[in-house]
Order: sequence, then structure tokens, then C-alpha cells
Amino acid sequence: MIHALSFVWNPHEGIDLGFFLLRYYSLTWVVAFGLGFFVMKKIFEREGESMEKLDKLFIYTIVATMIGARLGHVIFYQPELFREDFLNVFLPFRTTPKFEFTGFAGLASHGAAIAIILTIFYYSKKIIKRPVLWMLDRIVIPVTSGGIFIRIGNFINSEILGSETTADLPTAVKFIRGEDYPGKADAMKLTQTNDYNKAYDMIQHDPRFSETLAAIPYRHPAQLYEAFCYIFVFAIIYYMYWKTDSRKQHGLIFGVFLVLLWTVRFVVEFVKQSQGGFEGENPILLTGQWLSIPFILAGFYLIFTAKKRTETL
Repeated sequence: MIHALSFVWNPHEGIDLGFFLLRYYSLTWVVAFGLGFFVMKKIFEREGESMEKLDKLFIYTIVATMIGARLGHVIFYQPELFREDFLNVFLPFRTTPKFEFTGFAGLASHGAAIAIILTIFYYSKKIIKRPVLWMLDRIVIPVTSGGIFIRIGNFINSEILGSETTADLPTAVKFIRGEDYPGKADAMKLTQTNDYNKAYDMIQHDPRFSETLAAIPYRHPAQLYEAFCYIFVFAIIYYMYWKTDSRKQHGLIFGVFLVLLWTVRFVVEFVKQSQGGFEGENPILLTGQWLSIPFILAGFYLIFTAKKRTETL
């Protein structure tokens, strides 16, 4: 039986320039921050703020996102890393059981969100000298657009996998790179190389690995579900800022962002593979869902109290 959209996903990691591998995942981060800068520039121009202040915001946001996302992952999902390999918390390599470059393999959006909010508190008071909620109402617009591309990058990188499903689901995907299964080591041994792309290509196309390929489960592309929903979140808050007077009610746009984006995250977690954390065995909710609830509640509070913070000028 042929399924129009279910497929095997095994992309190359990037574009080999000979002296450097330009990873697609890295490109999605570049697009995310680049687009975010462009969107925020338009907002600053409308508000009469200087580009010098925007440059500082751009740098602060990048640093906050990377540090917050990394610390968030370790604190919420892998706290044992502080004890077992402390350097790996902050550096892109592990030292145990052997030294190995890993990149920052664990990043959590909840941690990034907390770090960005804390950074905006400082930026609002010391740099732009505007109310914190005024700033948060505006920064969430480029943050949401960036989230779309970050989730696409997660899909390209075959990480944050969805839960298992069947090939009957039109969107079902087999993630060759992201799975751990018998046959992986054999393919690496046969290729006699550290070229993972070559090994995974062998698993996908070599008849000797047909049983291995058949054993790899189909999964929900949860990353794409999130990215698709974030498009609508972005459209809603973008419209609110540019086409309505919502921007004059401090905290309203930020509140809508919190409710919509973290509700998307909460719902998609139902078709997402557990990433660990404090949920335990047979959890009612996953760690990501528990962490989303406070953001959603805070969003509702800001929405219902926004009129009290309406600009009078």
C-alpha cells in the first residue's frame, strides 16, 4: 500500500565545502536570528528607537537563548550532568568516558524562554528604559518567527522525535539518523569510516540491512507539527501589533503569546517521545507539559489584566 506523505528521513547533515561542513541545522539558527533581527528592526523604527539599542538587544538575546536553552536542558532533563561531566554543561564536547566533540546536543526551549525574559528585564531597565511588558510585547514577535525555523532545524537534525505511529498515518516518518537500533554499528563497521551519512545511506539502500530498516518505527514528525502551529501564533501576534491597538495594553501581546505558544507545546507533547526529566515512569504528563503550564497560566493573567496597563499618552 502506498502512502502519499509517509517517508524515510535520512538527509545529509549539510553542504560539504571541502574545508568545512555547513550544517543545515546551523543554517536554520542563522535564518531564525536573521529574520528576528529584521522583524525587530521594523518595530524599533516604528517606535522611534535607535539601531544602537537594537544591536545590543540582538547580542543579548543570542547569548540568553544559547545559555538559557543549554542550562534549561541540563537542569530540567539531565541534572546528573553537573556531577558526571560538568564541562559538558557549558562546552560542546564530553570528557567521559572519552573526549569527544558533541556540539550542544541538548537545548530546552523552556530554559531559553526564562533566560530571554530575565534578559529583557535588564535590557528594559538599563538600555531602552521602557516598561518590561512593553518590551516583552514586542520581542515575542521575532522570537516566535525564530521558533518556526528552530523546529524545522530539529526535524532536519532528526532530534526531539515524535512518538511511534503507523505507516497508515500520512505524516509518518522513519528517522534513520535519530534512532538507536541493531544494525547501526554494523553499518559503521562495514563503511570503516566516521561518515555517518554513508553508514545511514547503507542502512537505507543496502539489501543486507532490509530487516534493520523494517524494524525502525514510524514516528510523528512532532517538530513539524510545532513549526506549523507556530506560524499561526506568529501571524496572530504580528497582526495584533501592526493592525490593532493591542500594543498599547502592556502585557496583552505577551500574554497571548504565552497562552498560544505553550498550549501548542503542551498539546504536541502528547505525540512526542519523552525526553526524560522529572516525570518518572508512566507519567500523567511529560516534563515539557508540566513546564508549560506556568507559562500558560501567566499568559491568562496578563491577558485578563492588560486593560489596567493601557497607555494613557
